[in-house]
Amino acid sequence: MQSLLRYLIQALKAVGTVLVALLLIFEEWGWDPLSRLLKRMARLPVWSQIEKLIVRLPPYAALGVFAVPVLALIPIKLVAWYWVAQGHALVGLCVVVAAKVLGTAIAARLFQLTQPALMQLPWFARLYNRWISWKDRVTDRVRQSLAWRKARWGQRCVRRHCRKHARLVWLNLRAVFRP
Repeated sequence: MQSLLRYLIQALKAVGTVLVALLLIFEEWGWDPLSRLLKRMARLPVWSQIEKLIVRLPPYAALGVFAVPVLALIPIKLVAWYWVAQGHALVGLCVVVAAKVLGTAIAARLFQLTQPALMQLPWFARLYNRWISWKDRVTDRVRQSLAWRKARWGQRCVRRHCRKHARLVWLNLRAVFRP
């Protein structure tokens, strides 16, 4: 009985690690580009003023600003999962994905703005360093896996194929519309 329980716990840990790894990969993939996208909004005068206020916040206020938008998306995700449970899977999944992308974009930009203040909190700096260390170990393990390497190889093949055909389409369009 104990060996079965031990096996079940190991299986749950493995599944959990895979799910967390996928989440981390998505976050890592989206964090920088989405943050850059929101940084472009700082060109707007009102947005620029808001960002300047956020940068000057003391540590605990910065923590609140960082946490509120992330927590505000939880009800949206719950409603989306309710829709999935009610048989509206496509709508629910689209809302979950949109909320995840929006949440990642907002969290990434806010973290860039609040990180100096947040790192002044000793407990936050300690947890952040542990998080980064753990995240790096998990993502390294994922990147070393055969599945990841094959997926990256497939991605490169698809990109090459798309570039080749996009160039051919462009050349054909130029030939058609050339005066």
